[in-house]
Amino acid sequence: MKRLLKIGLIVLMAFGISSCDDFFDDDDGYSLDDFWVGFGIIHFNGDSDTSFTVEMDNGAVLIPVTHYRAWDLDNNDRVLINYTILGDKEVTGEEEEYYVDVNSIKEVLYKGIFDITPAKEDSIGNDPIYVDDVWKTRNMLTFQLGYYGNVKTHFINLVKQPGEITADDQPVQLELRHNENDDERVYSMTAFVTFDLSAIKIAGQDSVSYVVKGKKYSGESFSFNGVYRY
Repeated sequence: MKRLLKIGLIVLMAFGISSCDDFFDDDDGYSLDDFWVGFGIIHFNGDSDTSFTVEMDNGAVLIPVTHYRAWDLDNNDRVLINYTILGDKEVTGEEEEYYVDVNSIKEVLYKGIFDITPAKEDSIGNDPIYVDDVWKTRNMLTFQLGYYGNVKTHFINLVKQPGEITADDQPVQLELRHNENDDERVYSMTAFVTFDLSAIKIAGQDSVSYVVKGKKYSGESFSFNGVYRY
């Protein structure tokens, strides 16, 4: 049995498709029966919770034109959005902007890299985790994770050793840490989390190499390398 649970503030959901009136015609070739799901950053226009845009990971900008209240989100939150394209605002070789109907939108856990210290070791934990997918967008490193649990909230962190990072420290050593809070390993679960890589920038350089390590359920370790260009 597979269930969706939250890690920290992550909430995964089964997206439904909402219907809407014929707000646009079909001159742009879009159907109201179609929907897309993707990750992005929400940007609010002033204090209104209904006036916002979403900058997607691929660079496209979504402009909601139907009434949708993102009342539980803040400016620059990381989101997972389900939407229907109603029409093009501007689509060129360098720019993509779409008018959309938002079917659903949820916050994705988005946090920085922590310095690990002896005082934080217990709360950070070192329980096993599966990395089903990982990708980098600008300064954001996003993981699709698999783990076992039951009813307790799990926590996931990306950590590094304290101290200033220099060019000689490359690749910067990062650890993906999971704290299952003594939860029973009953169900197979999935979650997403994004980390801000800005903390590993090196002054005077335009890129930094890094390696992420972690522990599998088999007891073996995993690792993968990457380059953050800024």
